[in-house]
Amino acid sequence: MYNWLMTYNWQQSDWPHFKYDRSGIEDTLFSFAERAGRVGGLLKGFSENIRTVTIIGIMVAEALKTSQIEGEYLSRIDVISSIQINMGLVPERQQVRDKRAQGAAELMLDIRESYGQKLTKTKLFSWHNMIMKGSRATKVGAWRTHEDPMQIVSGAYGKEKIHFEAPPSERIPREMKSFISWFNDTGRGGKKKITNPVIRSAIAHLYFETIHPFEDGNGRIGRALSDKALLQGFEGSIFLSLSKTIEKNKKDYYDALKQAQRSNEITSWLAYFSAVALQAQIEAEQEIDFTLRKTKLFDRYETTLNGRQLKVIRRMLAEGAKGFTGGMSAKKYISLTKTSKATATRDLQDLVKKGIFISMGAGRSTSYEIDL
Repeated sequence: MYNWLMTYNWQQSDWPHFKYDRSGIEDTLFSFAERAGRVGGLLKGFSENIRTVTIIGIMVAEALKTSQIEGEYLSRIDVISSIQINMGLVPERQQVRDKRAQGAAELMLDIRESYGQKLTKTKLFSWHNMIMKGSRATKVGAWRTHEDPMQIVSGAYGKEKIHFEAPPSERIPREMKSFISWFNDTGRGGKKKITNPVIRSAIAHLYFETIHPFEDGNGRIGRALSDKALLQGFEGSIFLSLSKTIEKNKKDYYDALKQAQRSNEITSWLAYFSAVALQAQIEAEQEIDFTLRKTKLFDRYETTLNGRQLKVIRRMLAEGAKGFTGGMSAKKYISLTKTSKATATRDLQDLVKKGIFISMGAGRSTSYEIDL
């Protein structure tokens, strides 16, 4: 049976007519738009190669972190390879075996490539099929239909705490029809257009998460909808990973969502979401700076490094600015390049001499980080 003791937003008479006061977040919204415009302008001035590398980096971060929020950890290398294959940058024969990474990559590309299209039930089902690749879920690409309550709970068995209870499954087709109409009507050219993309993105996420129409994967689809709303609002020239920022403080995210699902007055939710969006935009600028530094490093040293060194540097940079957790070691170098200990030591010392690596520790505990 459904728990009717707690009144949720969808049970209230004004659902889904959200009310809010944006006066307290005007500065945040302005800063976001200013930074988004600056990042878009910067990327337009870069070479096609740098733009592509930057966009891939942002999509990879979003794919990894939106899954990680839900407790699913994907291989960064598999996600990168999947995106590159789907973009036609590497041969298809280099297929990635991890179906989850394939699906996550497909979703990231589809969001960016189809952002201008109207939202449809078919599109949502397609996204759900993508993110559920490799999953054992029995109901994929369809609304949930089970009679049991759809609840967000925590705690040990017998001592569960209910954080939220979504509308019954029988209401899902009607609720989602209304949601899809709302999403399309509030976009560019819509009869109920919401002028600020961040506000529309925030409401879209909350609205969808409240309905919780799928048996699994609702969080990832909800964040995909936030991305679509932002891309539509900025006509495709927005570059950030909301999930990367959200994942750093998941508790704040769930707390804000839980509070917002108690009422259709959502001012506090907009304050939370706009702050996350601004931080995500700041981090996107840092990602672009990282990409530029990588490019300059390879432009300067690519002809003076051997194949082993280049392979290791590329592999390390695929993990971020500092490379592997714990740094590079002679043992890791040997494993990656299949070379001898003597050669590995000579290569690593050469990288330190050239100023590319910084050595940490001494003796067997020596490790190396990239100095960008």
